[in-house]
Amino acid sequence: MRENLPADWSEVLRESLESPSFRKLERFVEAERRKAIVYPSEEELFSAFRLTPYAHVRVLLLGQDPYHGPGQAHGLAFSVKPGVPLPPSLVNIFKELQSDLGPPLRTSGSLVPWAEQGVLLLNAVLTVRQGEANSHEGQGWEEFTDAVIRAVNAKPEPVVFLLWGNYARKKRKLIDTQRHEVLESPHPSPLSASGGFFGSRPFSRINEALMLRGQPPIDWHRVG
Repeated sequence: MRENLPADWSEVLRESLESPSFRKLERFVEAERRKAIVYPSEEELFSAFRLTPYAHVRVLLLGQDPYHGPGQAHGLAFSVKPGVPLPPSLVNIFKELQSDLGPPLRTSGSLVPWAEQGVLLLNAVLTVRQGEANSHEGQGWEEFTDAVIRAVNAKPEPVVFLLWGNYARKKRKLIDTQRHEVLESPHPSPLSASGGFFGSRPFSRINEALMLRGQPPIDWHRVG
């Protein structure tokens, strides 16, 4: 499993990858793939890391676990491949994007163009059984992705962390808020979006934070 992680990320995550916890996690995921359908595929598992090299991370957007329907998860939090129907949370993300920055509602759910601009689309848990949300919770992914957050926190240049929902907000303790910008709001899920996600203007606020630090804004309009 670890052999699919790009070399730059493998270097900064070496201690985590060599831990007993990660070796146990690898055995668990391999066993799950033998007896059940697991998303995303092994080839797409580390797509977020391949598309957003460590040196290029400018924004970290944290999700919880992958979509568990057929054809949805492809290794990027909240993203689906072109042509796949938009999940409800992604519909709400695009509604807020339209409200915030004014582009037409998107039809493609691929967030690859965001990843290519330095937005690390990270789920806290990177695999899931088909049809069983949170089925790989507590198996070791959280330790690994906490190490990812710490590694991004250790970057010398400031990063914008976007934490949607109570689960993601718990990770604030891993972030040096004196050096980095942390934006928080309720989750875009239909269960919580009306409680403060809508109107939170995350996309313009991220760009404002980046430009204040001398970095170019993200082109959120770009479609992949």
